[in-house]
Amino acid sequence: MGFLKGKTAIITGAGRRVLADGRSGSIGYGIATAYAKEGANLVITGRNMQKLLDAKEELERLYGIQVLPIQADVNKESDNDALVADVIRQAVEKFGGIDVLINNAQASASGVTIAQHTTAQLDLAMYSGLYAAFYYMKHAYPYLKESRGTVINFASGAGLFGNFGQSSYAAAKEAIRGLTRVAATEWAQDGINANVVCPLAWTAQLEKFHKDYPLAFEENVEMPPMGFFGDPEKEIGRVCVQLAGPDFKYMTGETITLEGGLGLRP
Repeated sequence: MGFLKGKTAIITGAGRRVLADGRSGSIGYGIATAYAKEGANLVITGRNMQKLLDAKEELERLYGIQVLPIQADVNKESDNDALVADVIRQAVEKFGGIDVLINNAQASASGVTIAQHTTAQLDLAMYSGLYAAFYYMKHAYPYLKESRGTVINFASGAGLFGNFGQSSYAAAKEAIRGLTRVAATEWAQDGINANVVCPLAWTAQLEKFHKDYPLAFEENVEMPPMGFFGDPEKEIGRVCVQLAGPDFKYMTGETITLEGGLGLRP
């Protein structure tokens, strides 16, 4: 434990959400918790500043690290290039550099068929997911090159398997997979490790869906072959911790999938 002490990680979409039993209730917050336990200082972003402040309070109190919360919303109406550049500037001013970039944030309209989809819904998925990942990677690159750091982007089984009613979400996630593979090729010479995680986790959102609509949950949510849903901290967060470790430096460009079991694909 503690092998990320002194390192700095940026995690997008990392506001505090918890399950009914108090465990991490979102993938971003689960990753932040796993990184905090290893001693990393964190820059966390999201749309809801109160959730970011709640995360800062808990992570600093429990694990003795430093957390910089920054409200940031990449969307069609914003000057996103300048917005993300300012997040990176604040991160470097606060901590001196960047060792890990985790692009987790994503918004989308689910349950809407392609024929019913609007341009605004497509823009929501593309800007919050693909464009955000692009801008964060672009502006973090010089500092990741200096630290020979790590990029971890999030895709989804929605794109891998073509989930019904998730066209814009799936499209954004597949685009992120392609972007990450190119980064792995271009940045390998700089010692930057780039990977994709495709998770299926038990989150506060899924927990609420199960509670409010048990029949719909039973009809639409399938148990993964491994027999349980991933834990945002213990499975997905720990995978992200390991991808930032020295043992994974030779694995740049591979895809980690947790959708139906943990596996590595070259």
